Amino acid sequence: MQPFELPEFYVPHPARLNPRVGEARAHSRRWAHEMGILGPDETGPEIWTEDDYDAHDYALLTAYTHPDAPGPVLDLVTDWYVWVFYFDDHFLERYKRPRDLAGAKEHLARLPAFMPVKAGSPPPPEPANPVERGLADLWERTVPLMSAEWRARFAESTRDLLRESAWELVNIEESRVPNPIDYVRMRRKVGGAPWSADLVEVAAGAEVPARVAGTRPLRVLKDAFSDAVHLRNDIFSYQRETESEGEVNNGVLVMERFFGTDPQRAAEITNDLLTSRMQQFEHTAVTELPVLFEEHALDPAERRDVLRYARGLQDWQSGGHEWHLRSSRYMNEGAVRRRVPPGVPEVARLLGVGTSAVRIRSLTRPPVAAGGGEFRMPELSLPYEPLLNPRIAGLRAHTAEWARNMGMLEGGIPGTWTPKAFDAADYAMFAALTHPDAPGPELELIADWHLWRFFFDDFFDARFKRPRDLPGAKAYTARLLAPPPGHAPSDPVERGLADLRARTGAAMSGDERAGLDEALRQLADSWLWELAGLVHNRVPDPVDHIEMRRRTSGAAFTAALLRHAHAGGLPPDVLASTPMQALHDTFADVAGLRNDLISYPKEIEGEDGLNNAVVAVERFLGCGTQRAADIVADLVEARVRQFERTAAAELPVLTAESGLDAAARDGLDRYVRAMRHWTAGDLRWSTTTGRYARPAGETAARAGGMRFRVPSGPSGPGAAAARSPRPACPAPVRHCETQPAIPGGSGT
Repeated sequence: MQPFELPEFYVPHPARLNPRVGEARAHSRRWAHEMGILGPDETGPEIWTEDDYDAHDYALLTAYTHPDAPGPVLDLVTDWYVWVFYFDDHFLERYKRPRDLAGAKEHLARLPAFMPVKAGSPPPPEPANPVERGLADLWERTVPLMSAEWRARFAESTRDLLRESAWELVNIEESRVPNPIDYVRMRRKVGGAPWSADLVEVAAGAEVPARVAGTRPLRVLKDAFSDAVHLRNDIFSYQRETESEGEVNNGVLVMERFFGTDPQRAAEITNDLLTSRMQQFEHTAVTELPVLFEEHALDPAERRDVLRYARGLQDWQSGGHEWHLRSSRYMNEGAVRRRVPPGVPEVARLLGVGTSAVRIRSLTRPPVAAGGGEFRMPELSLPYEPLLNPRIAGLRAHTAEWARNMGMLEGGIPGTWTPKAFDAADYAMFAALTHPDAPGPELELIADWHLWRFFFDDFFDARFKRPRDLPGAKAYTARLLAPPPGHAPSDPVERGLADLRARTGAAMSGDERAGLDEALRQLADSWLWELAGLVHNRVPDPVDHIEMRRRTSGAAFTAALLRHAHAGGLPPDVLASTPMQALHDTFADVAGLRNDLISYPKEIEGEDGLNNAVVAVERFLGCGTQRAADIVADLVEARVRQFERTAAAELPVLTAESGLDAAARDGLDRYVRAMRHWTAGDLRWSTTTGRYARPAGETAARAGGMRFRVPSGPSGPGAAAARSPRPACPAPVRHCETQPAIPGGSGT
């Protein structure tokens, strides 16, 4: 019996079958025998029988997903899929089932040697099993077809797929079902769809130009494609994975546990998210690719390659769905397609990039009416207390003087940044709470940076968001971040940034300044994305909102300042590692999603409120405002627990494997502690500042709901690191005279 009825899937493009499917089937069967994937295996029991292999029919998968690939290319791509599915099942039988984490890491550590990227790399070792033998053969056959830039991207995608398999095994070992945000992020890597997207370039004979491969539109196309592929697979494979494999890394199960619902409703939520990601793909292809072509001056051949690549991703979605309906690997009884909605023009049935505009949710539904339901602020909590820098009094005088000197007050933003509003917001308190142990000069510089960011946010809203001036915003931010020679600052934003850059230049190293400049660029680009959404009157897809919220919140900017103050000199490879990326993402999610809750009344009433997590969840689930707010609050708490789990369980392993010396370990420990201080201080300031208060005389939307809770034992997956008893948050925030020990440290 199937655990749920399969939902109605959104499949807007009919699948097409490559006529060379028979030849590919015969070729890959021979290849599987040559590699030892089929037949006797000297390293252990056979993974697949001949009947298993025939029933799975991987050649049918590639013939559906790459309908236009020529014969030799289809053979090559089919061999890659035989290998990747064999790797997955081999890893399951050899390492997941017996819970052999040590053996898994040893196995995975050898595989990158069979994918040399640079000329002159050491020759790979002798293959010791069918996985290694197949990878070596495929790599040698594939790399001559593509550029060095593509090889580097594909090698990274393959390493992600291999490396993050250990993450799945850890979750199974701990019986830990990930939270939805953590799941989507990691599923992209371990699920293999980014790897499949790279192979689309091979099959389509259309390599994405290296100079645009990392841009937001191409990144979103790849991510949205990957999420849709994985979520579809999770629905079809739920029964096999949960009943036969003991799997906990499944999107339906994640939704089931997070929302506390039954498998049927969880499958429907998963399918809604799948549909949303496919429509995010369509929206990006229609609205962002044409702009990308012009801004980067792509020539006709390059534009053709990008469009052929996007078309190839569309073909993969439809073909992959068709294969899931036929393969014995999955439960597929009763599956139906979601039809083109009634009233949508017949042109919606056509193929190709450009015709999908008639299907995009934001263009086929009425404009969103945000803020229609009642809203009470959910209870927010943290497992650590806020501390206050004792230099607060002097800092207030300094920030007020600096704001006046830069021209932020008395006309900086008419009607908003007045001396009275400035005093009520108390931006100095923000810096004193988020950097409780910073010395005087350093605290002043940090306070001014954050003050400038708050002003720039409001300036950007008044100058560009409200009049929907996207061209003007692009021109302004380009000049702001890279002013032409001889350009004199003409407004408080430009004056403030020029002053801060001059003062920061003497305090930071070159790498730190470069990191801060990159964070500023990300911040400006993300605000342009928000503005584009307002122009389109479009509520973001939930996943796109969360991922872009990490940028719009300025989390990278904040982290850069924290690293400067507490963790200078950490090796770049440590900062770029998976555990550190996870730590930064959770830190950013807590700050951004929590701010969406706190600023919801202000944004709904004065700023249109389309770019807010509460609105995105309300729109996506079709639920009331309060239910959406409660779900966002649950996500915030899940991200806090994930932060603590990463710090307690993954950073000690990272420090050991990276060989960090005592000074670097201490710097990493101080950096993690500083992020905790920042998170606690930001919560205290955000819930007491006049910046988010409603005008006197109005009913406070968050009245009665703004409470602080410091739980002694948070529950749920990943909460073990935060369960040690902690002191309750005092009513008056205590001053930080000496740095206290914080329970639940990073373990480094």
